[in-house]
Amino acid sequence: MPFTPFHLGLGLTAKAIGGRQLSFIAFAGAQVLMDIEPLIRILKGSSVLHGLSHTLAGALLIGTLAGILGKFFAPWILHSLSSRLSPLNWAASFTGAYLGTFSHVAMDALMHGDMRPWYPFSDSNDLLYAVRVDTVHFACLGLALAGIFGLVIRNGWRANSPGQVKSNEEQ
Repeated sequence: MPFTPFHLGLGLTAKAIGGRQLSFIAFAGAQVLMDIEPLIRILKGSSVLHGLSHTLAGALLIGTLAGILGKFFAPWILHSLSSRLSPLNWAASFTGAYLGTFSHVAMDALMHGDMRPWYPFSDSNDLLYAVRVDTVHFACLGLALAGIFGLVIRNGWRANSPGQVKSNEEQ
């Protein structure tokens, strides 16, 4: 299903570990961009939902776009949420974006029979059903819980005064 929240679990854990070295907003944006093609294919009634966007080449292109967009939109999004922050650097935006796209391909390759992650070099998907689909879902849920816990540990007890600028760790 496009735009599944399950993909965000890895991003939350990566953010808790990487802090300001990774933009969660770029990661989440990459997830949405990855699933535009499957959404269009669902609306058209196609039997194949995962095409070029769900290949490693597609992940590279979409990750690049998400990294650029993340750099510019993360500050605007956080400002609209009344969050004060220091500037997001390019590396954090691209790290979040590429982690988002490449992990998306890997996770979807485990459970979707129409995935061809190595295309155009191969039509194979050796990852298909390497683990049970419910195991992938539970792992993503576990990563989300671990990430939330890690973010609370990392940032939770820091009292930010109203005038204090937050670091990129909150992005």
